Amino acid sequence: MEFIKVAEERRSIRKYSDREVTADELRKVIGEAVYAPSWKNSQTARYYAVLDKSLKDRIAEEATMSFSKNVNNIKNAPALVVLSSVNGVSGYNADGSFTTSMGTHWQSFDAGIACQTFCLTAWNYGLGTLIMGIFDPEKVAELINLPENESVSALIAVGYPDEQPSAPKRKSIGEVCEFI
Repeated sequence: MEFIKVAEERRSIRKYSDREVTADELRKVIGEAVYAPSWKNSQTARYYAVLDKSLKDRIAEEATMSFSKNVNNIKNAPALVVLSSVNGVSGYNADGSFTTSMGTHWQSFDAGIACQTFCLTAWNYGLGTLIMGIFDPEKVAELINLPENESVSALIAVGYPDEQPSAPKRKSIGEVCEFI
């Protein structure tokens, strides 16, 4: 699939078919997503693929801060990917000091790049995704036994789409771009 087509057609998917998402399919997507750029090529993104229904349901019930939409989104998706980042690397010098005045911003920036790369790659392979941000990161970390040197960045529901949402209206170039 052409990149422009993937970028234009990828949507947040909230309804999935009953088709299972396999570990091999997720390995394929993650194998491509690791090419996402990162601060000084630090490659701090980590992907935890949750295929076990009982664990996925526990995350939905215990770690979504009672946000019912995310409870349903997680429970109805065949797979859930917990995207995490290694702490204290993006934006830091080797001695632990910040490289720029942006502080810890770069960790989130790198996680965002990794997340979008994962979602575009998944779409390219026919998988729909939904990036979720309303969750309790400490509870998710506890439930998946996340290493202490990592932080949860996003939850991503994954499955074969059972819907084709239309594109939301986009802002014009004039609203988002200024030439100086």
